[in-house]
Amino acid sequence: VTVVESGGGLVQAGGSLRLSCEVFGRIFRSGAVGWFRQAPGKERETVAAIMWSDSTTYYTDSVQGRFSISRDKAKNTVALQMNSLKPEDTAVYYCAVDDWSNADRISGIRWYDDWGQGTLVTVSS
Repeated sequence: VTVVESGGGLVQAGGSLRLSCEVFGRIFRSGAVGWFRQAPGKERETVAAIMWSDSTTYYTDSVQGRFSISRDKAKNTVALQMNSLKPEDTAVYYCAVDDWSNADRISGIRWYDDWGQGTLVTVSS
């Protein structure tokens, strides 16, 4: 499985960006696709994730109401719509796939096996 992210860039605070994750290879019905981010000097964190089967979603508290994750099963893509961006959202954003997931592990970084190279999001104040 190969994962490719796109859509990062520079945006002013309050603006929007839409990230796209394209997965080359099979995503199992039991799987999940997640978006993660890592800011300089900080640990990687889970931002949002979506179950491939029923679109159950997870969001970390800091992005609730601002970010939205969605999937397109026909295209094997997952999008992350980011609105009302803040400088603290600045990070490298990664997409990754977990072949088998559930509500208990969807947010767990350690379960995700196939990772993309990341795309940089910079939010200026």
